[in-house]
Amino acid sequence: MDQLGDVTDAFQENFFEALKQKAIENYELALTALNKAEKAAKSNENKAVVYFEMGKNFAYLKQYALAEESFNKVLKSEGDRPDVLEQFYDLYYQQKEYEKSIPLVKKLIPFDEDYKEDLTNLYVLTKQYDKALAELDELDGLWGESDIRNALRAQIYRATGNTEGAIENLEQKIDDNPKNEKEHLNLIFLYSEQGNKEKAFEAAKNLLKNNPKSQLVHLALYKFYLDEGNAPEAIKSMRIVFASEEVDKETKYKVLADFIQYVNENPQYETDLTGIVNEFSVENGRVYEKLGDYYAAKDRKEDALNAYEKGIAKDPDNYNLLKNTLLFQIEFKKYEAAAKLSFEGLEIFPAQALLYLLNGVANNGLQNSELAIESLETGLDFILDDPKMEKDFYTQLSLAYTVKGDVKKAKMYADKAAATKMPN
Repeated sequence: MDQLGDVTDAFQENFFEALKQKAIENYELALTALNKAEKAAKSNENKAVVYFEMGKNFAYLKQYALAEESFNKVLKSEGDRPDVLEQFYDLYYQQKEYEKSIPLVKKLIPFDEDYKEDLTNLYVLTKQYDKALAELDELDGLWGESDIRNALRAQIYRATGNTEGAIENLEQKIDDNPKNEKEHLNLIFLYSEQGNKEKAFEAAKNLLKNNPKSQLVHLALYKFYLDEGNAPEAIKSMRIVFASEEVDKETKYKVLADFIQYVNENPQYETDLTGIVNEFSVENGRVYEKLGDYYAAKDRKEDALNAYEKGIAKDPDNYNLLKNTLLFQIEFKKYEAAAKLSFEGLEIFPAQALLYLLNGVANNGLQNSELAIESLETGLDFILDDPKMEKDFYTQLSLAYTVKGDVKKAKMYADKAAATKMPN
């Protein structure tokens, strides 16, 4: 208010009332107060401040045409004030009026060079790709490269189908700085995306030559080695990937899945697979889950169970791994282990009907009819539209009550099992 000069009491009272109403999101009341403040304003400067606030309130109400009109009044009176230009830019951006945003951003750049990034993005949004690329080159020259700008450049090349331009750009960057791992990796990706495996493989080997300590390059190399049937080199690359702290776990799982698929077709490398799993499984059990799935698919159930049990010991919160372990334990009549594991599993997953069923089956196998009944009758409440599972519960309950000597309840549950209609 000190900067507004001499103001009337009416102006000050209504202006502050407008600010208060805007703060509590009563935008219509704020505008009512601003209209009164406008009438009480003694100078163009006072009116400009009112129009600015009006524009903001109209924008909150999504009355964009009126907001635009208000901001234009301020600019006409006060010139290119950056705070007004910023609000105006935000107004257009909300409406996806990207073409109209460009002149405003150009006016903001002298006040803040960060708006050059916005200008580049607006050129992309309006499909002015040549201008966007020119801006990106200028920004790289001014501030050095950034991951965001590189991603934007790649987006432009994809949108225009100009992969050759992208490749030339990357090759030039690599010539300028052969140690730049990121640009090598981008080049490998682009060649791979083109389907040019030979060039991609060459680019990967070139990265390794320029940067022998690169770990990320092995994410590409192991695949190329597998494709050409060079398992020993592929295994070396995979071991580097699994040991690397630069590679996230999800990516490592994908690499492992690729190797499992390869071993499925080339079983002579199964020992290497087991070794890699043992190395990679230090912190988690999910790798053992994948190994167990591999053995299960080959009907090697004992090996599958062994892998699953190792996995669940490391990863007890993995429901799928828990379920597979229990199913195989019960198949092999390891009832004591299954009863203990399912009981522990229910503490983590108390609403999973299958776990109550498997706990009941395990306890029936141990002749612990009381425990079986308790688990099975509790689990019935968690069955959701699954007639087959419901029938299994009734069958197991009939068995438990038979062992207990309660013939009446055994028959009741046997009848319920027989009456359960299975889906066609």
